[in-house]
Amino acid sequence: MPPVKPMLAKSVAAIPPGMHYEAKWDGFRAIVFRDGDEVELGSRTGKPLTRYFPELVAALRERVPERCVLDGEVVIARDGRLDFDALTERIHPADSRVRTLAERTPASFVAFDLLALADQALLDVPLTDRRALLERALAGADAPVHLAPATTDVEVARGWFEQYEGAGLDGIVAKPLTLAYRPDERAMFKIKHERTADVVVAGYRFHKSGPVVGSLLLGLYDERGRLQHVGVSAAFPMKRRAELVEELEPLRMADVSGHPWAAWGEAAAHESARLPGAPSRWSGKKDLSWVPVRPERVAEVAYDHMENGARFRHTARFRRWRADRTASSCTYAQLEEPVRYDLAEILGP
Repeated sequence: MPPVKPMLAKSVAAIPPGMHYEAKWDGFRAIVFRDGDEVELGSRTGKPLTRYFPELVAALRERVPERCVLDGEVVIARDGRLDFDALTERIHPADSRVRTLAERTPASFVAFDLLALADQALLDVPLTDRRALLERALAGADAPVHLAPATTDVEVARGWFEQYEGAGLDGIVAKPLTLAYRPDERAMFKIKHERTADVVVAGYRFHKSGPVVGSLLLGLYDERGRLQHVGVSAAFPMKRRAELVEELEPLRMADVSGHPWAAWGEAAAHESARLPGAPSRWSGKKDLSWVPVRPERVAEVAYDHMENGARFRHTARFRRWRADRTASSCTYAQLEEPVRYDLAEILGP
């Protein structure tokens, strides 16, 4: 019975040999519970996702065994690749909007593990046996319910690691062949792409604990010379957070007027430019204010991949200051674009 928290993965630098390999999907992790006509989608935190994906609930009711619990990922595909932005738009409080988006941007479910089938709980069953049962359980399923491709050939996995990024996937997950299912434990391994970029530091937010840096606000110049907000870098030891305040003090501006992101608080401004976040249903009453600094300092950061070519999908990792680079040279042109790969080649049409 829900809630059940999914098994998690810890990051490693390289694909380990001798394991079961799958692509790492970039969507909403979900545990699907079906008991006859009842279908529930549980999120990674255990909270229900069911109301946001009515079209998927209907599809699962038709395509998965009458009584089962599946682990997988809710994804949305557009133009042959995953679209995480479209997925986040589906989490909306208005039922009418949910229904409209269900028709406009329908979701799919990619299953990669089986936790229960009929009267049998499978948490203690080895992965290889769970996978065999999953393949049989979904043998007759079709879109929008998919069985995640898997292999035990490490060379095939390395090929997927390079190819699948072009379809919006962000790496490989490796699982020991005899692994039992361990909810909420980092028992698997994930291998993600990492690249570096030189970015402009154009501001920062204070840490919740006091007047030290919580996160740096990062920017890149587009082809029209506009500084676009592309993400944040936030993981710093407390001592380093205090040092960053001192290092950025000479660039600190008295107020946001004159800053490239001066209009960040105006909802309409976000329609034509990428700016630090305005209040939304995601942020609620969270304080989104930030300290503007003159956009002159350049930092090298590591990132895994870009979302729609516009922003860092996850928090970037600060590497070092780049005193040898000018802010104006920090453009999107420096970013490496993966070779496009059609998602249909992975999941089928």
